[in-house]
Amino acid sequence: MLKEPSTAVTPTFPFQTTLSLEPLIAYWQRGENSQNVGVAMLAKAVSEQVATADWSRGNIEDLKLLECNCDLVETLMLAVFPPASFDTDIAGAIAPFQRHSFYHTPRFAEVLLNPSKSIKQPLNIDMRTLEVYTTRMAYQLILEKVYGVHLPLQGTIIFTVPDYSIGLYRHYGVEFNSTFVEIRVHGDKPELTPEQLDHLARNPHRADLWQQMLPPHHFELVGFNILHLVDVTEQEILSELKYDLLERDVLQASDRLEQIQEKLRVLFGRPFLQLGIAAYDGKKRAFVDFGRKINHSFLTKQLHSPDAGSGFRQIYSRLWADRQPLVLEDVEQADIPEDLRQQILSLGIRSAILALLPYGDDTVGLLELGSPNVGDLNEFSLENVNQFVPLFAVAVKRNAEDIQTRVQAIIKEKFTAIHPTMEWRFTDAAQNLLQKLEDGNKSAEMEDIVFHDVYPLHGSSDIRGSSTARNEAIQGDLIEHLTLAGKVLKKASEFQQLPILDELKFYVNKNLRRLREGILSGDEVSIFESLRTEVEPLFEYLSQNTPDLRPVIRQYWANIDPELGILYKRRKAFEETTTLLNDAVSSYLDEEDAKAQAMFPHYFQRFKTDGVEHNIYVGASLVENKPFDLVFLKNLRLWQLLVMVEITRRTAALRPTLPVPLETTQLILIHSQPLSIRFRQDERQFDVDGAYNIRYEIIKKRIDKATVQGTGERLTQPGKIALVYSQQREADEYEEYIDYLQDRDLLEPGLEYLELEELQGVKGLLALRVTVKL
Repeated sequence: MLKEPSTAVTPTFPFQTTLSLEPLIAYWQRGENSQNVGVAMLAKAVSEQVATADWSRGNIEDLKLLECNCDLVETLMLAVFPPASFDTDIAGAIAPFQRHSFYHTPRFAEVLLNPSKSIKQPLNIDMRTLEVYTTRMAYQLILEKVYGVHLPLQGTIIFTVPDYSIGLYRHYGVEFNSTFVEIRVHGDKPELTPEQLDHLARNPHRADLWQQMLPPHHFELVGFNILHLVDVTEQEILSELKYDLLERDVLQASDRLEQIQEKLRVLFGRPFLQLGIAAYDGKKRAFVDFGRKINHSFLTKQLHSPDAGSGFRQIYSRLWADRQPLVLEDVEQADIPEDLRQQILSLGIRSAILALLPYGDDTVGLLELGSPNVGDLNEFSLENVNQFVPLFAVAVKRNAEDIQTRVQAIIKEKFTAIHPTMEWRFTDAAQNLLQKLEDGNKSAEMEDIVFHDVYPLHGSSDIRGSSTARNEAIQGDLIEHLTLAGKVLKKASEFQQLPILDELKFYVNKNLRRLREGILSGDEVSIFESLRTEVEPLFEYLSQNTPDLRPVIRQYWANIDPELGILYKRRKAFEETTTLLNDAVSSYLDEEDAKAQAMFPHYFQRFKTDGVEHNIYVGASLVENKPFDLVFLKNLRLWQLLVMVEITRRTAALRPTLPVPLETTQLILIHSQPLSIRFRQDERQFDVDGAYNIRYEIIKKRIDKATVQGTGERLTQPGKIALVYSQQREADEYEEYIDYLQDRDLLEPGLEYLELEELQGVKGLLALRVTVKL
């Protein structure tokens, strides 16, 4: 039998403690005068019983006395342990702030006591922390009972203790009741001024300060504490889940998910509970795992297995429609498809709960709970489920946003601006790369991105004669610039006879003669460089030293663009013209393509040069979860023809308002065979893939200079649309479109059938040409 001495001091607990029933006996003696007749009668009976038991008075040195006189102890403890709740309460009595319980309820022994009746070491608190807590409580008790100073109660301490019946742990809030603890003062009571008492109250954690002002050897704690435990597992688990799920990357680490699963097992009291989480991909319209390395979902992955039947899809459809958790208390008896039942049973799951994770008006994921035992999860479990579902929804949403941020970082690093139609494929590739990197493959590279069997459409709106107009503008500006410089030099020769003036006049006149014959490549740069470095610095000197030259020099500078430092009149008009035309075409193309994307998503790109080119690719491989039919291709071809008609009309209407009256020509390349396009990571752009498909790219680059066989006439002409093809069936399709547009009075009657001169590396091309009704 365990025997404890009357006084015991732990290594860090500074006070003497003595086990005694005297405070409890005093309570019963006071009860003899109670106005409650029943209490008074019971108190008198207790006092008579105590009077014949001398062992119960004074200090109790041997715990065996309490066990051998259990009738009296049971009677005395009626004041502390109500009989009505004795079997359900979790309470026990211990010597002041010690660890051995001499009296307790059955539940207290089950929860907190070792076989020796000593209190178990809590899983969450070490001995040092516990003794600091109890020391602080003892000092607070001294301050209250000896000095009459009441301090705010300390917060409830939580004990986490193992529950061996289910192999888990539970959380209990512990209340230390010191009603039956008295303080004996040895020697003179330490005197404390009000200021000192206030100083102690303001520094509850200063153990050194308390020991200095209230030396422990002056005080002895006599009587016993009552420990009362309340199961707070549910509140603690929910609080811990909230803390855990607000952390970043919690759903990406397998060990963190296992910790959360363990907490849910504790919450439900089910040691074999399985947790599964799947994110919902709104674009894919499907539940997905978080990654290959961590399969958080144990049910949705069955959807992707080769032998997966329709059962899982039906259950998720039902879940989606009802928007309520689905409870399968007994999988074998549940009203679900048979193939689904067998698949769930094959996972070892006999009861389950599936709950959508809502975030605002959206659904961000799915929570799965499964157990190998029938009835472990039932309708009563939903109360707990509904409490933590919002926490998981926030975590999944945050996790999805974090992953998307990392994916977008990879896309920006590896790719250029991505067309929305293809973004899903780049996202998949970035996610795959991210997964490989997280799996430890530091040398992982981005996978090839190729779209097979797509149909190309190409068109261009070229500014007719733009190269000639540009050269003429440059030539005119250079001639005027040199002429103005020559005037200054000629005038300067009238005032000063400098050999350099004659040399510069010769240079200017020589270049004027050559420019009037035509401009050569490099003339613009070399002439302006000479003017800037040799002629204009001389003008600065002449302006300062020859006042009569200042008017003609001012006239020179008045014609020079202050920002560019060159004469910029004709080129400015030309560039304004090309900008107005290109902007008109580009903005219209963008506007119309936005409408065409609504018909069927496709890849669209355009380029501005001396005109505007556009490329379109359409096909099943470009889009995700959307069926493709050739009717969409025909629709886009007719749409493209309509767009070119309107561009012809708009640019023609714009011509009278242009600084330079330039015209545009329209060209369409017809290509009926599907091809493959590949993203070139080094060039950050798409290009056709495969040797056979290269021919298409060659034709596209060269047909803008094509001429009609036998006449040498340019194929493209203002006010007309040229359509280049190589097979008759391609022309047949477009003849129907042209006939339709002529009937709508958008095209003039008539259709030209033309053969084209052989281009470099390309021969056998044919063309249709039709006139737009302006």
